Parts: sequence; structure tokens; C-alpha cells
Amino acid sequence: MDWKIEYNRWKDSKTLDESYRQPLECQVNESVLEDSFYKNLEFGTGGMRGEIGPGTNRMNIYTVRKASEGLARYIEEKGQEAKLRGVVIAYDSRHQSPEFALETAKTLGFHGIQTYLFDALRPTPQLSYTVRYLHAYAGIVITASHNPPEYNGYKIYGPDGGQITPSVADEIIHHVNTVEDELAVKVADPEELQNTGFLTMLNEKMDNAYINQLKSISLNQEKDSQINKDLKIVFTPLHGTGNLPVRAGLKALGFENVTVVNEQEQPDPEFSTVASPNPEEHAAFELAIQYGEELDADILLGTDPDADRVGVAVRNLEGNYEVLSGNQLGALMVDYLLSTRSKNGTLPENGAILKTIVTSEIGRYIAESYGLTSIDTLTGFKFIGEKIKEFEETGEHTFLFGYEESYGYLIGDFVRDKDAVQSCLFAAEMAAYYKSKGKTLYEGLLDVFVKYGYYQEALESLTLKGKSGAEQITTIMDEFRQNPPEHIADQKVVRVEDYQLSEATRVLENVKEEIVLPKSNVIKYKLENGAWFCLRPSGTEPKMKLYFGVKEDSLEASQRMLKQVKNEVMSLVDQILTVRV
Repeated sequence: MDWKIEYNRWKDSKTLDESYRQPLECQVNESVLEDSFYKNLEFGTGGMRGEIGPGTNRMNIYTVRKASEGLARYIEEKGQEAKLRGVVIAYDSRHQSPEFALETAKTLGFHGIQTYLFDALRPTPQLSYTVRYLHAYAGIVITASHNPPEYNGYKIYGPDGGQITPSVADEIIHHVNTVEDELAVKVADPEELQNTGFLTMLNEKMDNAYINQLKSISLNQEKDSQINKDLKIVFTPLHGTGNLPVRAGLKALGFENVTVVNEQEQPDPEFSTVASPNPEEHAAFELAIQYGEELDADILLGTDPDADRVGVAVRNLEGNYEVLSGNQLGALMVDYLLSTRSKNGTLPENGAILKTIVTSEIGRYIAESYGLTSIDTLTGFKFIGEKIKEFEETGEHTFLFGYEESYGYLIGDFVRDKDAVQSCLFAAEMAAYYKSKGKTLYEGLLDVFVKYGYYQEALESLTLKGKSGAEQITTIMDEFRQNPPEHIADQKVVRVEDYQLSEATRVLENVKEEIVLPKSNVIKYKLENGAWFCLRPSGTEPKMKLYFGVKEDSLEASQRMLKQVKNEVMSLVDQILTVRV
């Protein structure tokens, strides 16, 4: 599409809101204008995400209306029952999130679709729960998760409360693409929608239902134990939606000694106290660590803006607070869950652990030690949610736990997306369990390593923005496909898994095998010593992500091997960017 034609169409539109017209008229940087209009904001498998501002390639009320119009047409196609079941809408603390949520309701309401809109910000997992609770046909959450402040997004959920699957997304995308002019999408009056009953506001009644359900994830038979009451917890919602539900959930499980980081307690779309509101970034715990030192806290918890991801920090052997990796916290959760349920006699024989292809292998090893199944999915929690639904329909497995290395976990399947509220409660319970044994959570992690092996993982993210960044990412993936490395860290590459081709190659035998997963632009390389690395362009951010994993007989050996693998792979990437771009 010709960006200048699109730019002029917007600028000259008589219906364009003045809050968008003025920035367009004042913008003199042509590269910014080109990036704003050179394409339509991509509506992917889960929705869309982008920078806020005027333009076809930006998040604004018009691109939100276009997405909602496409969803409305999809729901209309499914019949009157789908319209009556309706859509639940939630939003986070980001810029214009309330406005985008209301525009969504106005657009759906114009089509006579029942809508349920939360009266204030709520976490993403609560949206998932509410879709299931109300038996709604779909859900929408306005969020950009942990992206920088200039971003917002639009994520769609299906009737099961899980993120929509690729096949459903394709149908919705088709309808979105039939919307010819996003500036001309019709919307209803919100007051009229409320008067006619097509718009219902959701309040604390839904909060109470969710909090009551959270109690079911606890494995502790003595929820009101003194250990729980005495456990010193520091919690930061990082200016997002986690503040009230996490505190209410902890209280419901008997955790009374909870201190919230005051400077990060209130919603703030600028996330002004952190460089990034992402618990994966250890710098986000700086204030929480200060609180922890002052209070001698047992555990520090941090949730991202929409409270689907959680980070945990605990004292290491030197007495300093260390932020656990997503894989480490996941290993602790799997071990605690399976060992406790085994002792309680509640471990089903057909139980299954779900994890993604870039998540540590330690979870699989732990599950197998209990005679249970571990199943890999593509990256993205929607695929874990899809598997849970499949288990319900077939009875082949009983869902026990799902997780991904990027700090996303699910214990109770009354939610069908990663749930940081559940995870905070479960992490606190684990800390209380180990404290009752005279150990820290970090010492518990070392026990897991001693039992199952010293697994270490790492992630490198390259931020490559705009059109040129997208071209760089394509070049990196093409080069690794066309000229795959034969050795890394003095180890032969023995297996290459190309998820875009749905094909795995056993390199030494030159044997090809089918990968029975949806196609995805991901390549994974496995080395002869069990180490692996994986390349994956992010589907939600302008990033190239590289994952690394190793297992050795000692912590020191695993750290050495991890460093060597990572350095050699990143050196190859640097060469590609230098020579080919």
C-alpha cells in the first residue's frame, strides 16, 4: 500500500478525531509517517499489538473499531446464540486502555452483540476466567502485556477462555480484512447500550468469584498455619493490574505478612519507576529488593502490567536476593506440585505437564520420574490452552500444570491462560513449605538440581524495530535455514527442527521426520551433548529471540557450557547482521 495515499486519506478525513489529526499535521519526520501508514496493523493469531498513535499501522480507536467490526461479523456468522452469549471485555493500566475497551463495546453493541465490560482495570487471567464463568462466546483484553509505555494491544479469547487458535484467528482475520475503511466503522451510543441491556458493567461480584476459585489451587492442608502467617512477602504489581487480586488471593490462603512496594502500587501507564515493566527484566525488582532487605523478606513477587506473568526473587546462598529464571521457578513448581500430590495420593495416572518447545527440559524429566507425560507445544500459551481443551474432550490426559520459560504458569484450569495471580499464591505456598523445612526457596531449587541434573538456560533478545528491523529478522532466519551450523561449542549439531517446514532432520543419519505441530517460524538445533538453541522471531514485539539450554553434572559445568553455546551462536548472528544486512 502507498503510505502517502493512506496518510492523506486520514489527514483529509472529515470524521477523523482532532486528537489524531493534530499529530499528523505536526509530524515532519517522513520515516515516522511511513512507518505509521506503510501497512495495516497486523492482526495475528491472537489479535494485534502496536504503538499508540494515528495511522493504519498504529493502535488507535479506528484500528480498534476495525478489529472489533471483524470480530462482530465473525460472531454474527455463528448465529444468534453466539450474539446472545456475548463478549467479555477487560483492560489494563496502559494509555487509552479504557477508551479502547469502550470503543470495542460500542462496535460490538452496534451489531446487537451482548457485551460485558469491567468497570475498572482487571488482569488478563480474570478475563479468561470470566469468559468461562459467564459462558460467553468470546473475550477481549486491551493490553500490550509488558511492552514499553507507547504500546497497546487487543487480544481475543474463545468460548473456552483460551486465546483463539490459529484456525479461529484465520476466520476472524478474514472478516477484519473485509473492513474497507476503518474510519467509517459505525458504533453505538454506550448509554443507549446500557439502557437496552446490550452493555453490562462487571464489578466486584466477578472479583469475588475469581478469588474464591483461587483457593482451589492450594495443596497445603493447613492454610491458616503459622508458617503462612509469618512468611514475609514483598509484592510489586509494577504499576499494573495485579495489586488487588494478588493481595486478596494471598489473604484468602492465610498469608498476612504482605508488603506492597508503595512506589509501584498504583496504576501508571508510563511505568515511571522502571525501565521496563517486565518481571523477566531483573532490574524491575530493584525497589522490591530494597524493601526485601529492609524487611528481611522470605520472597519477593512481581507481576507484569496485565498480571499474566510473574517473577520471583529469593535469597541465594550468599544471602543476596536473586531473581529466579522462568525455567527455575517452573522446575520448582513442577517438583512441588507432583511430589505433594504424590504424597497426598491425588496424582492421576494419566496426568500431563504442558510446556513450550523453548522451555527447559527439566520439567519433562521430573514428570517422567513420576510416570507422567510431558507434552511440548509451540511458543504461546494459546497452544497450552488448546491442549487442555483437547484433554477435556478426549479424556486422554488430566491437566496438571502448564508453563513457559517467559514467566508464565497455570496451575488451576479454571483459567485458560497464564495466570500470575495463581502463580504468586503457589510461589508463596512453596516458600512456606521450604521454610517449614528450614530452607529457602533457592535451597529448594538446588535440591531439585541435585535430584534431576543441573539444567541452565538463557535468552537473548535483539530489538529490531520498523521495516528495516523486520528485514533483518528475515535475513537471520534465512541464513540459519540455508547455512545451518555443523558444530557449536565443540559439539556436533545432531538434530534440526524447522517448525515452519514441520520437519525435523537427524543430521548424522540424514533422516527426516514430521513435526506434528502447527507451522511456526521457529528453528531449533540440538547438540550431541543434549544442549540446544532455538531462534524465534517474536509474534508480539519487534524482537528476534534466541533461546539456549544445557544440562551438565555440576552447576559450574552447566554455566560454562551455556556461556560457550550462547557466545558462539550470538557471534554467528552478529556476522550475519554485519555481512548480509
